[in-house]
Amino acid sequence: MQKRLVLDEKQIAITLRRFCHQLIENHDDFENTVLLGLQPRGTLVVDKIVELLEEISGVTVPSGYLDATFHRDDFRRRDLPLTANETKINFLVEGKKVVLVDDVLYKGRSVRAAMDAMIAFGRPQKVELMVLVDRKLTRDYPIMPDYFGVRINTLESQYVVVEWKEKGHEEDAIWITEKDKS
Repeated sequence: MQKRLVLDEKQIAITLRRFCHQLIENHDDFENTVLLGLQPRGTLVVDKIVELLEEISGVTVPSGYLDATFHRDDFRRRDLPLTANETKINFLVEGKKVVLVDDVLYKGRSVRAAMDAMIAFGRPQKVELMVLVDRKLTRDYPIMPDYFGVRINTLESQYVVVEWKEKGHEEDAIWITEKDKS
Protein backbone atom coordinates (compact mmCIF):
# COMPACT_ATOMS: atom_id res chain seq x y z
CA MET A 1 0.00 0.00 0.00
CA GLN A 2 1.43 3.36 -1.05
CA LYS A 3 1.51 6.10 1.59
CA ARG A 4 2.07 9.84 1.19
CA LEU A 5 3.16 11.85 4.21
CA VAL A 6 0.92 14.83 5.03
CA LEU A 7 2.41 15.96 8.36
CA ASP A 8 5.41 14.59 10.23
CA GLU A 9 5.99 14.65 14.00
CA LYS A 10 7.58 18.11 14.00
CA GLN A 11 4.79 19.59 11.86
CA ILE A 12 2.12 18.04 14.10
CA ALA A 13 3.81 19.53 17.18
CA ILE A 14 3.89 22.97 15.51
CA THR A 15 0.22 22.62 14.55
CA LEU A 16 -0.84 21.68 18.08
CA ARG A 17 1.04 24.69 19.52
CA ARG A 18 -0.58 26.95 16.91
CA PHE A 19 -4.00 25.62 17.92
CA CYS A 20 -3.22 26.55 21.53
CA HIS A 21 -2.22 30.09 20.65
CA GLN A 22 -5.34 30.50 18.50
CA LEU A 23 -7.49 29.26 21.38
CA ILE A 24 -5.79 31.66 23.79
CA GLU A 25 -6.44 34.55 21.39
CA ASN A 26 -10.10 33.62 20.94
CA HIS A 27 -10.98 32.40 24.45
CA ASP A 28 -8.69 34.55 26.65
CA ASP A 29 -8.82 33.00 30.15
CA PHE A 30 -11.08 30.07 29.15
CA GLU A 31 -13.50 31.02 31.95
CA ASN A 32 -16.50 29.98 29.85
CA THR A 33 -14.85 27.47 27.48
CA VAL A 34 -14.71 23.67 27.42
CA LEU A 35 -13.01 21.26 25.01
CA LEU A 36 -14.62 17.99 23.90
CA GLY A 37 -12.64 15.30 22.09
CA LEU A 38 -14.78 13.23 19.74
CA GLN A 39 -14.48 9.51 20.39
CA PRO A 40 -12.51 7.59 19.41
CA ARG A 41 -9.73 9.53 17.66
CA GLY A 42 -10.28 13.08 18.91
CA THR A 43 -9.57 12.16 22.51
CA LEU A 44 -5.81 11.95 22.09
CA VAL A 45 -5.80 15.29 20.26
CA VAL A 46 -7.83 17.02 22.99
CA ASP A 47 -5.55 15.59 25.70
CA LYS A 48 -2.49 16.98 23.90
CA ILE A 49 -4.16 20.39 23.49
CA VAL A 50 -5.18 20.57 27.17
CA GLU A 51 -1.65 19.63 28.27
CA LEU A 52 -0.06 22.23 25.97
CA LEU A 53 -2.52 24.94 27.02
CA GLU A 54 -1.59 24.36 30.65
CA GLU A 55 2.11 24.51 29.77
CA ILE A 56 1.74 27.71 27.70
CA SER A 57 -0.86 29.65 29.69
CA GLY A 58 -0.96 28.00 33.10
CA VAL A 59 -4.72 27.43 32.72
CA THR A 60 -6.36 24.02 33.04
CA VAL A 61 -9.22 24.02 30.55
CA PRO A 62 -12.17 21.73 31.36
CA SER A 63 -12.27 18.90 28.85
CA GLY A 64 -14.03 15.65 28.18
CA TYR A 65 -14.72 12.91 25.68
CA LEU A 66 -17.93 12.75 23.64
CA ASP A 67 -19.22 9.59 21.97
CA ALA A 68 -21.81 10.09 19.23
CA THR A 69 -22.30 6.45 18.20
CA PHE A 70 -26.04 6.35 18.92
CA HIS A 71 -26.59 9.68 17.16
CA ARG A 72 -25.03 8.62 13.85
CA ASP A 73 -27.33 8.58 10.83
CA ASP A 74 -25.99 5.17 9.81
CA PHE A 75 -26.37 3.58 13.26
CA ARG A 76 -29.19 1.23 12.25
CA ARG A 77 -28.00 0.67 8.68
CA ARG A 78 -24.92 -1.42 9.38
CA ASP A 79 -24.60 -5.19 9.13
CA LEU A 80 -22.76 -5.35 12.45
CA PRO A 81 -23.69 -3.14 15.41
CA LEU A 82 -21.37 -0.26 16.20
CA THR A 83 -19.46 -0.39 19.46
CA ALA A 84 -19.90 2.70 21.58
CA ASN A 85 -16.99 4.41 23.34
CA GLU A 86 -17.12 6.12 26.70
CA THR A 87 -18.58 9.59 27.03
CA LYS A 88 -16.66 11.30 29.81
CA ILE A 89 -18.07 14.74 30.55
CA ASN A 90 -18.34 15.79 34.19
CA PHE A 91 -19.77 19.26 33.54
CA LEU A 92 -22.70 20.88 31.76
CA VAL A 93 -22.14 22.72 28.49
CA GLU A 94 -25.12 25.00 29.15
CA GLY A 95 -24.10 28.54 28.19
CA LYS A 96 -20.48 27.51 27.52
CA LYS A 97 -18.30 27.98 24.47
CA VAL A 98 -17.57 24.44 23.30
CA VAL A 99 -14.68 23.46 21.06
CA LEU A 100 -15.21 20.04 19.47
CA VAL A 101 -11.86 18.39 18.68
CA ASP A 102 -11.23 15.58 16.20
CA ASP A 103 -8.37 14.30 14.08
CA VAL A 104 -9.91 14.33 10.57
CA LEU A 105 -12.96 16.09 9.12
CA TYR A 106 -14.27 14.07 6.19
CA LYS A 107 -18.01 13.98 5.40
CA GLY A 108 -19.14 15.95 8.45
CA ARG A 109 -21.43 13.16 9.64
CA SER A 110 -19.54 12.48 12.88
CA VAL A 111 -19.53 16.17 13.77
CA ARG A 112 -23.26 16.44 13.09
CA ALA A 113 -23.87 13.42 15.34
CA ALA A 114 -21.58 14.89 18.01
CA MET A 115 -23.59 18.10 18.09
CA ASP A 116 -26.75 16.05 18.64
CA ALA A 117 -25.05 14.06 21.43
CA MET A 118 -23.67 17.21 23.06
CA ILE A 119 -27.15 18.68 23.56
CA ALA A 120 -27.78 16.08 26.30
CA PHE A 121 -25.31 18.12 28.40
CA GLY A 122 -27.04 21.48 27.84
CA ARG A 123 -27.35 24.18 25.22
CA PRO A 124 -23.97 25.76 24.49
CA GLN A 125 -23.50 29.46 23.84
CA LYS A 126 -21.28 28.70 20.85
CA VAL A 127 -19.73 25.63 19.19
CA GLU A 128 -16.42 25.62 17.33
CA LEU A 129 -14.66 22.79 15.52
CA MET A 130 -10.93 21.98 15.59
CA VAL A 131 -9.39 19.27 13.38
CA LEU A 132 -5.87 18.29 12.44
CA VAL A 133 -6.89 17.46 8.84
CA ASP A 134 -9.69 19.01 6.80
CA ARG A 135 -10.49 16.82 3.82
CA LYS A 136 -12.09 19.58 1.81
CA LEU A 137 -14.47 18.93 -1.08
CA THR A 138 -15.85 15.77 0.56
CA ARG A 139 -18.68 17.09 2.78
CA ASP A 140 -22.15 15.62 2.99
CA TYR A 141 -23.11 18.34 5.49
CA PRO A 142 -22.27 22.07 5.47
CA ILE A 143 -19.73 21.81 8.29
CA MET A 144 -16.43 23.71 8.29
CA PRO A 145 -13.68 23.77 10.94
CA ASP A 146 -12.86 26.95 12.82
CA TYR A 147 -9.33 25.63 13.41
CA PHE A 148 -7.51 23.22 11.11
CA GLY A 149 -3.97 21.96 10.79
CA VAL A 150 -3.93 21.27 7.07
CA ARG A 151 -6.52 21.25 4.28
CA ILE A 152 -6.07 18.54 1.69
CA ASN A 153 -7.83 17.35 -1.43
CA THR A 154 -8.43 13.62 -1.41
CA LEU A 155 -10.21 11.10 -3.56
CA GLU A 156 -13.00 8.82 -2.33
CA SER A 157 -10.54 5.95 -2.83
CA GLN A 158 -8.13 7.46 -0.29
CA TYR A 159 -7.98 7.32 3.49
CA VAL A 160 -6.26 9.64 5.97
CA VAL A 161 -4.34 7.78 8.68
CA VAL A 162 -3.25 9.54 11.87
CA GLU A 163 -0.53 7.67 13.77
CA TRP A 164 0.51 8.42 17.36
CA LYS A 165 3.45 7.16 19.40
CA GLU A 166 0.99 6.63 22.26
CA LYS A 167 -0.78 4.09 20.04
CA GLY A 168 2.40 2.11 19.32
CA HIS A 169 3.73 3.84 16.22
CA GLU A 170 7.36 4.90 15.78
CA GLU A 171 6.45 8.57 15.61
CA ASP A 172 3.46 10.87 15.24
CA ALA A 173 2.53 11.21 11.57
CA ILE A 174 -0.41 11.79 9.24
CA TRP A 175 -0.58 9.89 5.96
CA ILE A 176 -2.80 9.56 2.91
CA THR A 177 -3.22 5.95 1.79
CA GLU A 178 -5.40 4.09 -0.67
CA LYS A 179 -8.45 2.40 0.86
CA ASP A 180 -8.20 -1.37 1.05
CA LYS A 181 -10.24 -2.73 -1.89
CA SER A 182 -10.80 -6.17 -0.36
